[in-house]
Amino acid sequence: MQIEQNVDMSYETIEMASEPLERFVRTDIYSINVGIESREIDLLLINDGQDLVTMNFAYILNEVNRVQPLRPLVIAAIHCGEDRRNEYGTVVSADYKGRGAKAGAYERFILYELLPLVFSRLKEFSVQEISFAGFSLGGLSAMDIVWRNPETYTKTGVFSGSFWWRTKSHEDRNYNPSTDRVMHNQVRQGNFNPTLRFFFQCGTLDETNDRNGNGVIDAIDDTIDLMRDLLRKGYKEGQHFVYLQQENGRHDVATWAKAMPAFLSWGWSKK
Repeated sequence: MQIEQNVDMSYETIEMASEPLERFVRTDIYSINVGIESREIDLLLINDGQDLVTMNFAYILNEVNRVQPLRPLVIAAIHCGEDRRNEYGTVVSADYKGRGAKAGAYERFILYELLPLVFSRLKEFSVQEISFAGFSLGGLSAMDIVWRNPETYTKTGVFSGSFWWRTKSHEDRNYNPSTDRVMHNQVRQGNFNPTLRFFFQCGTLDETNDRNGNGVIDAIDDTIDLMRDLLRKGYKEGQHFVYLQQENGRHDVATWAKAMPAFLSWGWSKK
């Protein structure tokens, strides 16, 4: 495994060669309040780490901490590759177009390459919790990995999640949203894990599609339906999951940047 490091004033960059992905992966490491009061820290992974550079995440992180101090936190922001639509997705199934074929390889990269590397750099600390977040298709990927590995992760943050991910086109006459959306099926068929927590965000202008003609865009419908599945499984709103709907919020980095303080405060503000 080759590793190259670059240090910026606001974050450190690691370049590592991944065997399952067969490419170099860039990961930016941010941190807040680490080593100040205790050796206990939390770790947050975020897909589409290049978007954090665009939104000036280092500034957001420090501003949130200034207003509402956060628990010691290390953030590993993983940049996507050129084959993003295949690396992100759900491990259990590709979508109806075959996208997400490398989701299993991406999960192996996270579990067996990235996490061991990050932990090797945090030997002097005790990692209390690991969480995973992402945007759009990267949010679906984060949710999928957390749901599949509850023994490793405690929280997930999904911004404009691609919960439309389905095994049949909605134009297929046999399409059934109750059975053909992959993440929803995983929740229905999975077990209740009381340690898991979920943060969901959508914008009212996330998209314009409204496949069932109910006056609610698909992005919001799909997210709300997933939360209903969580409720049926035994999760409670407020205790296990929260939902942020941004009026006039779009499917873009600027909207996700505005939602980021709420996510950070929800997950890591000092009680």
